[in-house]
Amino acid sequence: MIKTNTLAQTEFSIHPATMLGHVSLTVANLENQIAFYQQALGFKLHWRKGNKADIGAGGVDLLHLTEEPNLKKYRGVTGLYHFAVLFPSRRELARAVARLSVLKYRNHPTDHIMTKTTYLDDPEGNGIELYCESPEDGLFTIENNDFVTRRADGTLSDGREPLDVKALFSLLKEDDKLDDPIPPETRVGHVHLHVRNVQEAVDFYHGIIGFDVMGLSSTFRAAFISAGGYHHHLGLNAWQGEGAPPPPSNAVGLRYFTIDLPNQQALDEVVARVSYTGIAFNQTEEGLLLYDPSQNGVVLRSVG
Repeated sequence: MIKTNTLAQTEFSIHPATMLGHVSLTVANLENQIAFYQQALGFKLHWRKGNKADIGAGGVDLLHLTEEPNLKKYRGVTGLYHFAVLFPSRRELARAVARLSVLKYRNHPTDHIMTKTTYLDDPEGNGIELYCESPEDGLFTIENNDFVTRRADGTLSDGREPLDVKALFSLLKEDDKLDDPIPPETRVGHVHLHVRNVQEAVDFYHGIIGFDVMGLSSTFRAAFISAGGYHHHLGLNAWQGEGAPPPPSNAVGLRYFTIDLPNQQALDEVVARVSYTGIAFNQTEEGLLLYDPSQNGVVLRSVG
């Protein structure tokens, strides 16, 4: 029996220095996926062996790819909505968006006010967000059970405005090379998940894992949670329908995402809470693997 209600009443927050690590995807064609992430997004191939590969920014891994046969894309299921790649500056985001523009790869530049971003899918339908922080332009809050975005001057925004791409590209310099790899500071900033029920997911990620709730809206059917006051490390939505099933075993998409705790003590505190609930978990080479109530894979590990 999962004792989420008892745990949710206790005062516990995951370590504020917790961040997200790499995302692991099951792919139908490893060769094509590596080529896409290198050519379209500027990732580096860190290593490849057999049906597996790691790609990233030259330092930390961003993606683990595992090829399996006879896979297909399913809709109306839980799993990955998108993983979000955080760039260290607007200029680096400009270079990434310009690369996509030159390649004529379909993407959707969007101004969330507190972040600048573009959305796209990889060739197998995995959602990707490329973004940089821009809190100087405004913030979002929860008011009357809905997400509200305010610009720095106090005026309201829907938080989904078209991005001023011309202004973004003005940050580029003549000698900027669009085909250079992404900078090593680039990392996974957040992961957004389809879940079968938002409150159930919040009970798991907040009540057990210990992330703080930054915003929850029943009308929007979504929640944002994080560590250390960040706007969100995880997005949770029920947009595939209340009670959506997990994807079948032959689905492309999310295998798991990684939560990186800064030291062993911080990890042990979370593991103790997981153990208390009776949730099953396995120790793997990557870390402690468990599944949320919607069967999204989660790996807990210490990076300190």
